[in-house]
Amino acid sequence: MIQVTRRGAIALGLTATASAGAAKGASAASRANAPGVTATEILIGSTQPFSGPASSYSSIGHTHEAYFKMINEQGGINGRKVRILQLDDAYSPPKTVEQTRRLVEEDNVAFIFAQLGTPTGMSARKYLNGKKVPDVFVASGATPFFDHEHFPWVIGWQPSYQIEARVYARFVLKEKPNAKIAILVQNDDSGRDAMKGLREGLGDKADKMIVSTSTYETTDATTDSQVLSAQGTGADTFFFWGIPKFSAMTIRKVFDIGWKPLYVVGNPASSVATALQPAGLDKSVGLITSAYMKDPNDPQWEKDAAYKEWRAFLAKYYPEGDIKDVNVVYGYSQAQCLEHVLRACGDDLSRENIMDKAWSIDFHPPMFQPGVDFSVRPGDISGIKKLRLVRFDGTAWVPFGDPVGA
Repeated sequence: MIQVTRRGAIALGLTATASAGAAKGASAASRANAPGVTATEILIGSTQPFSGPASSYSSIGHTHEAYFKMINEQGGINGRKVRILQLDDAYSPPKTVEQTRRLVEEDNVAFIFAQLGTPTGMSARKYLNGKKVPDVFVASGATPFFDHEHFPWVIGWQPSYQIEARVYARFVLKEKPNAKIAILVQNDDSGRDAMKGLREGLGDKADKMIVSTSTYETTDATTDSQVLSAQGTGADTFFFWGIPKFSAMTIRKVFDIGWKPLYVVGNPASSVATALQPAGLDKSVGLITSAYMKDPNDPQWEKDAAYKEWRAFLAKYYPEGDIKDVNVVYGYSQAQCLEHVLRACGDDLSRENIMDKAWSIDFHPPMFQPGVDFSVRPGDISGIKKLRLVRFDGTAWVPFGDPVGA
């Protein structure tokens, strides 16, 4: 188990084939390797919510550890090992800043990887960008993490929340063109991004169709009052955006009061293991969301080669992981993206080159849906630009239609 204060070190090999690094004309030969990089090791840091309201995401950090252990046992990458220090920030922005500074200034990590959360990542963004410390693959789809012009040392990983919400808007316009929409989002940049994308997708019909908007704080005890208020507007369509804990209580409340809207939940709030199961699988039937990863609950993937490989990984390196938890797929795919970046760095393990390669990735993680890739260049607002709509059937999220963009 990971301690809630500091993560044990892990090994992974890292390496080096020649590469012409990219930072503003500096040659690879003229740039020093990042702090934390030696002839045999790379030290990487991360903050994760091992406690607090978003602790259901902790399996992501555990999966990172397991994945790199696997890579190590397979010989690593050209002899270098990676130690990962993961500190608990309890999904609290002030704690994130404190732990991030500790990782950079005391532990001398080469870079920060997969810092989880929009409010937490935002709290450390300015500091890391100012120190020119790569903040690689923040676990958020908020557009501020793809602002290469102003924050070139920071890059997100999930699909843009704006793109995702536009996809939902297109779906609603097609399925229910006269819908009365009630919206409940988390009161942070992720919620604001989702709201913006939904309005953009609805276009000039937004003001007419949206009859209610409300927010919740992660310190709230329930979302009961927001749900009752939304129902009271006469809305026949409900859009929720937030984290699994609040998604579960909202799904349960909507069902218990007998409200039956067309119900759309944002992808971050859709894990079967951490959102739908706690709410009640029977209460979740018919929900709509979007997917870019293969749902481990969906039997259609059982004969898929990538799925079989993921299951074998889970059985050997993370047996305590929940097979139903899509966050384990998330951590696995995110770690593969990092491995891809580090291999691409070649002999130049400077912070500049690490960041350059993160901003020029073109990769299809095997556990992503067919037709969905991770490809990003400076100026993009997301590395994942297509999603598949899925509907919950009581057991799994079942895709319908082809991958769509916005």
